[in-house]
Amino acid sequence: MGYRIAIIVGSLRKDSLNRKVARSICGLRGDNLDCSMIDIGGLPLYNQDLDANPPEQWTRFRQEIAAADGVLFCSPEYNRGIPGVLKNAIDVGSRPYGQSVFDKKPAAIVTASPGSIGGFGANHQIRQAAVFLNMPVMQAPETYLGHVTDDSFDESGCLKEGPLKELVATLAHAFHDWVEMIHRSRQLLAEDAAHTAQEAARAKEHA
Repeated sequence: MGYRIAIIVGSLRKDSLNRKVARSICGLRGDNLDCSMIDIGGLPLYNQDLDANPPEQWTRFRQEIAAADGVLFCSPEYNRGIPGVLKNAIDVGSRPYGQSVFDKKPAAIVTASPGSIGGFGANHQIRQAAVFLNMPVMQAPETYLGHVTDDSFDESGCLKEGPLKELVATLAHAFHDWVEMIHRSRQLLAEDAAHTAQEAARAKEHA
C-alpha cells in the first residue's frame, strides 16, 4: 500500500540543504512513500481577518495537506528556532480554528545544518507545534543531521553513499512503518467498533 506524504521544507532557498535532503527522501521509492514537496513560499502571511474569504494560495495548500496520509517536515534552524516561512505555513494549515488540515496526520521531523547540533532547536519547536495540532509524531529515530554541506550531495542533488544517506534511509523506512501503523490501527479500531455495534444491535433484536 502506498502512502501519500506531503513534504514541507522550511527553506525557500533553491539549493537549500534541507530541500536536497527532502529530494533524497523522495527518491527512496522502496518504502511505498509517494512523496510530494509542498510549496510554501507563496503563502500570504496568516491573518485571521481573511478566514471568511481565504486567499487562493491558502486554499490550495490546505487541500494538498488534507489529501496527504502523512506529513514530513524538513527544515533548517534560524536563530535557534523555526524559520518564519514554515511557522506561517503551519499557522495557515491549522486555521480556521477547529478546521486544521494537520489534525491526526502522522508526522516526522528532519532538521539539517552545517553545524554540529543539526537544527536541534528548530526540530523541537516544530515537534511542539505538531503535538499541539494533534499530529502523532514519530519519536525515533530523532533526526538532527549535523555537518551537512553541499559536498554531502552528488551532482543531481541527492545524498552521496555513506553514513548520512544510510541514516536518511533508516528514517524513510521508519516513517513508512509509522504511517502504516497509525492508519492500520485506526482501521482496526473502526472495524472493531462497527462489529461491536452490530453485535449490540443483534442482541437488542433478540432481547
